Amino acid sequence: MSIVNSLSPRAISAPESGIVEVVNYARGREGLLPLWVGEGDLPSPDFVNRAAMDALAGGETFYTYQRGIPELRQALSAYYARHFGIDLPVDHFYVTGSGMQAIQIAVQAMTSPGDELVYLTPAWPNIAAALEIAGARSVGVELRFEAGKWAIDLDSIEAATTNKTRALFINTPSNPTGWTATREDLAAILALARKHGLWIMADEIYARYYFPGGRAPSFLDVMDVDDKVMFVNSFSKNWSMTGWRVGWIVAPPQTGQVIENLIQYSTSGVAQFMQRGAVAALNEGDAFVQKNIEKAKRSRDILCDALIATNRVETLKPDGALYAFLKIDGVTDSRKAAIDIVDKTGVGLAPGTAFGPGGELFLRACFLRDPAQIQVAADRLCDYILKL
Repeated sequence: MSIVNSLSPRAISAPESGIVEVVNYARGREGLLPLWVGEGDLPSPDFVNRAAMDALAGGETFYTYQRGIPELRQALSAYYARHFGIDLPVDHFYVTGSGMQAIQIAVQAMTSPGDELVYLTPAWPNIAAALEIAGARSVGVELRFEAGKWAIDLDSIEAATTNKTRALFINTPSNPTGWTATREDLAAILALARKHGLWIMADEIYARYYFPGGRAPSFLDVMDVDDKVMFVNSFSKNWSMTGWRVGWIVAPPQTGQVIENLIQYSTSGVAQFMQRGAVAALNEGDAFVQKNIEKAKRSRDILCDALIATNRVETLKPDGALYAFLKIDGVTDSRKAAIDIVDKTGVGLAPGTAFGPGGELFLRACFLRDPAQIQVAADRLCDYILKL
């Protein structure tokens, strides 16, 4: 038996990320325009960095609150009051080592080995992988794609629900499709979850990136205080903090000790000086986030208008999130196409094969970048497409 084969079967079966595969293939090339991962082109803002550096210099390097420092939990409460119009006391908030860890903790809290979780696909691949590693089963339900637009099929979601189903994972606005649930969609999903006694894991990380204006509809708009909804989120996208690996969970206070225990036995909490940066992001960062949103909208329009004008790309401008999910005429293998595109154009895209059923023919481009860079990327892509 080889060394690898002596490891846990669950660990061995963890899939390689189809996104990271392309990134590793082309990382560091000169003139590369990297639109493959979900981050912008700006570093973290100075007011966030300064808060963390001051805390580090001040000796905030000891063990701290596993649920998060009180100042950060209070800042999260105030953030939800400002942007979601809801009063959630601090005992609803739990700080995690990234949005990914928030998902892992929610998976551990909601499912046992052999249980099932239903999610909408195409989807960010990490949710399905996190479930499978935990011993649960991911059940994908494809969004409908018609005339370039994505929509849910509630009947298909219900049909996928079995006596083994413990939860639904709903990401809206969606990575990668940009599908954004209406308030009516959310109310219908919540009614289904209530009917079957299911948890909802709500990934609303892109709620502020809602291009019709304001923020996207949220389960917070339709749920009651005793509904079984757990929100997972991250500081990564809004405040250009992808490398910080700080996230949070919003959950019923009754679950607090369970969540704290799961944090204890994974990371034992997030570094206090990093949490000080997160406090500054929430308390001082509204203007910064608004500029990111405005930049994303301009770049979305540049990229999508150019692609649609080729008459060889099927897509529409997404209402939310940070991605153009595009279907190019003649492309039948998006993994192969992503490699070919980076070789011939210097534009890095994520292959739709990485996002599960329904995504195989698509490519994803993140447009949270300087509009001038996006224009260059759009010109290169359109030239490539028109030569196919």
